[in-house]
Amino acid sequence: MSRPANIRWRLKPEPDPAAVAALTNDRCPAPLARVLAQRGITGPSEASAFFRPDRRGLHDPFLMADMQRAVERIERALGDGERIMVYGDYDVDGTTAVALVTSFLHRFTGQLSFYIPDRYAEGYGISTQGIDHAAREGVGLIIALDCGIKAVDKVAYAAEKGIDMIICDHHRPGEVLPAAVAVLDPKRDDCPYPYKELSGCGIGFKLMQGLATRNGIPFSELEALLDLVAVSTACDIVPVTGENRILCAAGLDRLNKDPRPGIKAMLEMANVKRTLTVTDLVFVLGPRINAAGRIEHGRQAVELLLAHDAAQAEQMSARIDRNNVERQGLDKETTRQALERIATDEFLQASWSTVVFDPGWHKGVIGIVASRLIEVHYRPTIVLTESNGKVAGSARSVKGFDVYEAISACSDLLEQFGGHTYAAGLTLDPANLETFRRRFEEVVRGTLREEQRTPEEEVDAEITLRDISDRFVRVLHHMAPYGPGNMRPVFLTRGVVDKGRARIVGENHLKMNLADPNDPRREVDAIAFRQGHHMELVRSGAPFSVIYTLEENTWNGRTTVQMNIKDIKPGTADLLVNEPLASAVGEPA
Repeated sequence: MSRPANIRWRLKPEPDPAAVAALTNDRCPAPLARVLAQRGITGPSEASAFFRPDRRGLHDPFLMADMQRAVERIERALGDGERIMVYGDYDVDGTTAVALVTSFLHRFTGQLSFYIPDRYAEGYGISTQGIDHAAREGVGLIIALDCGIKAVDKVAYAAEKGIDMIICDHHRPGEVLPAAVAVLDPKRDDCPYPYKELSGCGIGFKLMQGLATRNGIPFSELEALLDLVAVSTACDIVPVTGENRILCAAGLDRLNKDPRPGIKAMLEMANVKRTLTVTDLVFVLGPRINAAGRIEHGRQAVELLLAHDAAQAEQMSARIDRNNVERQGLDKETTRQALERIATDEFLQASWSTVVFDPGWHKGVIGIVASRLIEVHYRPTIVLTESNGKVAGSARSVKGFDVYEAISACSDLLEQFGGHTYAAGLTLDPANLETFRRRFEEVVRGTLREEQRTPEEEVDAEITLRDISDRFVRVLHHMAPYGPGNMRPVFLTRGVVDKGRARIVGENHLKMNLADPNDPRREVDAIAFRQGHHMELVRSGAPFSVIYTLEENTWNGRTTVQMNIKDIKPGTADLLVNEPLASAVGEPA
């Protein structure tokens, strides 16, 4: 699959010169001081806190609305020997959250079970089937994680069955909150919690932190849970800022030093032996955890994350890995069919949006396919299939466009919807499909700005190849963990040439050794994924410009600095604009 053509390069505005000067020193070169200042860091003390995320920066969990009520209800359940069910969604965020809360509560009670809804039989969120199962099991309290903020009717249904609920969610609330015992969601209008961007697993962690605080359990005994928070934070594409950055950094440290058996087994299955980064969580662990719910059942992912025995974890990981291989095949074939559908549909050819439907498409891959389609046709995209007699689908968006709001504008045609700015899910009656497709297109045309129709890469700073020193790379290393809100810096270098070793590797990836014509002794390895179409330009000998991130590449035991090329343009590419578009947090996977 090819990348979009004509990517616009946009140089970020110049930060405050005084802040850049205050941050520049022997350990922090000026280009990186500029990057830090762009991210709101204005002096050495702030830089020190940024480079050393510390758990002392975590907020008191009892600042969150309803936290006191939630903790007290759990304590009552534990004290009375009441049966508790931990309920969560089937994706990475939901399954890690369920594993986290289940593993901690097991310290206090054996009257505990967990429940993951079947993606195909029940769909997203709290289901009547799940509540009925809880009632049969004699459950008195359900703790719902990464779902439930709009489940007004389901919470009422549970109450009719004599079951209390605690909602732990991070999605946007509706106009009415469920009548649960407690609703933990920093996005509530009345919630004073200072950090609003926790993952669903992050909310679950804060609940366990609140329970631990009230019962004199030291924070050190919660640290074994932080690996799960890091995985959820990375894979749910929430901002890696503030409290998330602290939790994610601590979780990555835990993953690298002492991974739990289930995660260790997945890493071994993927033959990953390097120091883990957020990228590894997103592209190695995330797809495997998700594959369980996409192909068989999300319960398998929770069981793997809770596994204590290495042999058992290895066996379960192999099954999930097979699921992931099957998912990849479905993803590839569905993407091919969807692209073919767009190419032969006159309405879609002229549209500013993509809405495609096929009753035979596998529900487990339609979100991934929506993201794939945006790589080719850069516009808000919804991929739909048939599920239990309804039309159900996933939406993905382009930078700066709120697809959740666009879907909300069509809510009278929908039976259910929810999500984020950049990713959402929806269900509708088949009779409304064509009307919805045309209404969604009208909404997109009325709200999507012309400049948002062109993919864009923001450039943090312009540097030369000589700037790429060991010291430079060390500072970049300490800026991690990267993610939305703290993305890996993108650099521009103009007028480079290849040293004559350019070649195509893998699936149309361009491997190069780049040098400055005026300083040919300084060269840097580079890889441009899916950009083999630039080979003629690169081999011509004419200078070209590149935008890229810098990373360490380990091969055969040797680690070198490598440029990960995001785009290539001929000449000096004097195509930069200094006025930023509206900021965007990032795009979920």
